[in-house]
Amino acid sequence: MSTVSPPSQEPSAILVVEDEENLIAPLRYNLEWEDYLVETVTDGGEALEAARARPPSMIILDIMLPTMDGIQVCRILRTESRVPILMLTAKEEEVDKVVGLEVGADDYMTKPFGMRELIARVKAMLWRAEHGHPLVDGRPLPRMITRGGFRIDVHGRQVFLDGVPVPMKPKEFDLLTLFAGNPGKAFTRDDILDRVWGSKDNIDQRTVDVHVRWIRQKIEAVSGAPKRIFTIRGHGYRFEG
Repeated sequence: MSTVSPPSQEPSAILVVEDEENLIAPLRYNLEWEDYLVETVTDGGEALEAARARPPSMIILDIMLPTMDGIQVCRILRTESRVPILMLTAKEEEVDKVVGLEVGADDYMTKPFGMRELIARVKAMLWRAEHGHPLVDGRPLPRMITRGGFRIDVHGRQVFLDGVPVPMKPKEFDLLTLFAGNPGKAFTRDDILDRVWGSKDNIDQRTVDVHVRWIRQKIEAVSGAPKRIFTIRGHGYRFEG
């Protein structure tokens, strides 16, 4: 009796936007070693053309690019797509990281970085993009989370406050879903980085604080006097519905 093998899963396609020749080759080699389909371009204009013509599963995007920098590219792509974006920067200034996150990047890495860490970040981002963000105790996410005056459409990745849509960047949505799905539970910043960013290694804990501040500005009547997301001094954050 013959058996039919299930169809193999199509490998994820990754668009690498990088103009440093000494980095393009190792990025391609290591990603292809993990069986990803890799396309590389070297400037911002080409990045937009490639992302529109052949929508990738994920984009690795350098900030410093000719023609159009990565910040501009990310800002434009975020008006068109929710594709996961990992931003690369050679700069240490906090402002570069924050600006990248503000325009919609999902994560960032500062050069120089280790390829093992980059691959781990890529896998985590692709997994979250496909499966969504699990709750802490392993329960599957409900389709809708309702807390107080707002509700979260988990599958549609939309937030509504008193029936009015509230725009959320990808990581803001993931973080709010984690909080609202676990009311009363205290999370450390390391917990949050592990669960929302996929790793706490080499990510500044202030990244969490920045995202909490942005969420508060959107869902709290007075962001400086929160009624939903509370700071636990010396520990992290707790959500009260």
